[in-house]
Amino acid sequence: MAPGPERPSWAARLEALLQRHWWQPRPRGLMRLLWPLSLAYGGLAALARRQAVPQAGPAVPVLVVGNLVVGGAGKTPTVIALVLAFQAAGRRPGVISRGHGRQGHGVSAVTADASAQAVGDEPLLIRRRTQVPVWVGRDRSAAARGLCAAHPEVDVLLADDGLQHRRLRRDAELLVFDDRGVGNGQLLPAGPLREPLPVALGPQQRVIYTGQGVSTPLPGGSGRRRLGRAWPLCAWLRDEAHAAVELHSLTDRPLLAVAGLAAPQKFFDMLSAAGLVFDSLPLPDHHPYATLPWPASTRDVLTTEKDAVKIDLAALAGTRVWVLPLDFQLPPGLADDLLSLLPAPQPKTPSP
Repeated sequence: MAPGPERPSWAARLEALLQRHWWQPRPRGLMRLLWPLSLAYGGLAALARRQAVPQAGPAVPVLVVGNLVVGGAGKTPTVIALVLAFQAAGRRPGVISRGHGRQGHGVSAVTADASAQAVGDEPLLIRRRTQVPVWVGRDRSAAARGLCAAHPEVDVLLADDGLQHRRLRRDAELLVFDDRGVGNGQLLPAGPLREPLPVALGPQQRVIYTGQGVSTPLPGGSGRRRLGRAWPLCAWLRDEAHAAVELHSLTDRPLLAVAGLAAPQKFFDMLSAAGLVFDSLPLPDHHPYATLPWPASTRDVLTTEKDAVKIDLAALAGTRVWVLPLDFQLPPGLADDLLSLLPAPQPKTPSP
């Protein structure tokens, strides 16, 4: 039987406190006290960037899709949309990722029957949505080499995150921002920035905005996102599209919306915009779902795909979990522009 709501850990409470301050227009109060630590962080990060030597990478071009800020800006939906766009353009993409939150740090392939605990929730979601080869590893260069050795047909790699992983050789970078932009504009821990916002983009850099508009001084196009139909969890796991229902069919019942994201309010706002009335339960990013976080009496739960890959069907009892996929449409011309930045695929030498 599912337990009642979990008490947030001290780490989750600290994260929530920082998040409230980071996404203000300017630093204040506690964040001003943390400013000396931000100076130290910035100095160490700059030193690490100067000393980083790119490792020998794969023989195919690499596009890094990443954030300058901590937390979810829409990077994974962007990677999924790019993979599908690259396939439509005749390319054969693969994806590498660290696999945040997984057990272990070695290099491994993400298989269809892998668990989120073993490979990470986001890589598993990318594998489910795209069916392309996905490999994870703390050492992204090693993951890239392993993927290409196992899948010689792959002719372009997308790195899901890894913008600050300077040992990974890359041919182009796509910076992802949502409506929060850079928040108070400060480096960690006084603000959300992992590195300073550049004054201008480099020739191999592009920007995409996943929210409602442009939120930084950097030029870039805005994508469009919308919630798809609601899938019963068991049908979503089996890819049984006939079982999905329109969102308006769920309006006649009490609903609990649950999201373990860096910015769960974005999911809740999209539900409200779709006309749904619900109670909300925000959870920490990459919440593991070792136990169910809602009361046993809960009948209908709305959640994201990133959460769904970690929920145990056998533990649900009488709760119906509805999975709401996020469909993300890239700005017109972005995929072609990014492909133009990458070297053309080289003909494969036949094996003797």
